[in-house]
Amino acid sequence: MRLGLNIGFVFGDEHLDHLKLVKEAEALGFSVTWAAEAYGSDAATLLTWIAAQTTTIDVGAAVFQIPARTPAMTAMTAATLDRLSGGRFRLGLGVSGPQVSEGWHGVRFDKPLARTREYVAIVNAALRRETVEFHGEHFELPLPGGPGKALKLSSRPLRDHVPVYLAAVGPKNLELAGEIADGWLGILNDPAYLGEQLKHIEAGRQSRQLGLDGFDVVASVPLMTGDDLDAAADPIRGYAALYIGGMGSREKNFYNALAVRMGYADEAKQIQDLYLAKQHRDAMAAVPHGFIDGISLLGGKERLAEKLTAYAEAGVTTAAVTPFASTVDQRIADLRVLAEALELSGVGA
Repeated sequence: MRLGLNIGFVFGDEHLDHLKLVKEAEALGFSVTWAAEAYGSDAATLLTWIAAQTTTIDVGAAVFQIPARTPAMTAMTAATLDRLSGGRFRLGLGVSGPQVSEGWHGVRFDKPLARTREYVAIVNAALRRETVEFHGEHFELPLPGGPGKALKLSSRPLRDHVPVYLAAVGPKNLELAGEIADGWLGILNDPAYLGEQLKHIEAGRQSRQLGLDGFDVVASVPLMTGDDLDAAADPIRGYAALYIGGMGSREKNFYNALAVRMGYADEAKQIQDLYLAKQHRDAMAAVPHGFIDGISLLGGKERLAEKLTAYAEAGVTTAAVTPFASTVDQRIADLRVLAEALELSGVGA
C-alpha cells in the first residue's frame, strides 16, 4: 500500500500551505497528491501549480467534474498536464451531484452512469490520439448536419495511457468503476465495509475478465494524531456531518445513503435532519464516534500502524489522507508520524 495526500480546495491563501504539505509528502515518499473542485477553485489550475514545483510525486484530480467540461476539453487538459508534469498526472472523474450539476453547471443530472461511460470512452479515444467520432445517447461527435468534422488531439500526452479513476459511491457506480477505470476514488471508507464495496468493483472487473491486480483502490481517510481519541475525532465531525447531512438534498444524498448501508441508518437520518435545519453544531455532535474512528486514522504511531494494516488487508492500495490539524506545522508533523506508522506496519509498497 502507498500513501497519498488530499489537499482539497483553495478558499484563500491555502495554496501556500498546500504546497508545504505536498513538498513534505514528496520528501516522505508519498505516491500522489489529489486536488478537488466543487464550485470554487478548480483542480486543474492548482495541480498545474503544484506540478511545477515538485518532481516525483504524482498529481491527481479528485475529481474533475464531468458536467463542468466536455470530454474533449478534459482530454486536452489531461494531455497537457501529463506532459508538463513529466508523466505524473492521474485523471479522476466524477459526476458531482444534482445540486451542483444543475445549479452551477446547468447540466441535467440524468442517467449519470450512461453519461460517465460515454464520457470516459471519448476521453480515452482522444488521449489515444484517435480521430474521434462518437454517436451515443449523451454525446454526438461531430454534430450532424453542420460544418463540424471528426478531429484528432493535436498535442500528445507523455505516456501512452493516462490512468483514469472514478469517484463512485453507489453499487452500480462502483461496478462501472471496475469495468472502465484504472482505479477507484473512495470516500468515508471503513475497512470493515470495504469488502462490500470491492465486491461491486470486482464484478465490473470480471465483466472484462480482469481481477483487481493493477487496479488502484484509493481510500480517502481523515488523519489526526494524538492519544486522546475523542479529541482527535472532534475536528473531523464537521466533515462527516457535511457529507452525511448536507452534501445533497434530502431526497438525493449519496453519502447519507452510504452511511445507511454501513449500518448507521438512524444516525444518518438524525444528522441530515439537524443539518438541513441549519443546526450544524448539533449535527456534528450527532455523528457517532465509532463512525469517525472507522473512516479515519486516529491516534499515535502504533494505532495508525494497526489501522493502515487493516486498510491494506481490506484491499486498499493507496491510503490518501487529509490531515485535519489546525496548523500547517502540525499537519506536517502528522504526515511524518504517518510515514513512520506505515514503515512500522510493514504493509508499505
